[in-house]
Amino acid sequence: MRKTLFAVMIAAVPAFLSASGATIVNGDYVEARTAEVFAGGCIQGSEGEAAGREAILAWRVGHGTVNGVSIDGLSVVAVVAADVNLGTHEIGGVAPTKIRAALRVDDRANAAQREALVTLAKSLSPIVREVVDVKAVPIAFHRDADGLAVTAGEASLEVATKVDHSPTCGALQWYTPLARVTNSALGHTKSEAWSGSSLGTQWSLGDKRASFYGTFELK
Repeated sequence: MRKTLFAVMIAAVPAFLSASGATIVNGDYVEARTAEVFAGGCIQGSEGEAAGREAILAWRVGHGTVNGVSIDGLSVVAVVAADVNLGTHEIGGVAPTKIRAALRVDDRANAAQREALVTLAKSLSPIVREVVDVKAVPIAFHRDADGLAVTAGEASLEVATKVDHSPTCGALQWYTPLARVTNSALGHTKSEAWSGSSLGTQWSLGDKRASFYGTFELK
């Protein structure tokens, strides 16, 4: 019953930051997709619009407030699934017309902080549109010089910061991050998985140059 009430409450959360409260937030960001973001043309062409419809986006707040609510040290994860590749519109392809999102918010947060985390995710990423599922879960977000790892309920990812690539392969960066990010860099997805049921799809994959990481700042 409590989770149901929480989901109903979140449905009323504004998609953007209000002018009535102070907002300044910064922290760490990482995303992992189901299609390569850095690859040769043959790989990119073979994936096309059929691949890359899903992604996991994760934010860990360092310091900050959203609409006057402090969310220092808390995390939020968005798992998204679209009808076509999330990025091919950047290179002349068809843009998604439907993107569903499942959100996992830090279970250490109180009710006001959970609302603030949902608002933050919606404000930082334009693909967090139709939110169909929200749960409060334990979230572990780890970052060091070698990589980032996130677990949040049914969602998990592990991304290495070092991306090995032979220059003879002729690879290019095809897409940009799915959220507002500063100091973005390419990552190597060691693993990425979603086992939830609310998006109508599940996946588990790895060993793909399909990630971005960096920091974010919102004022």
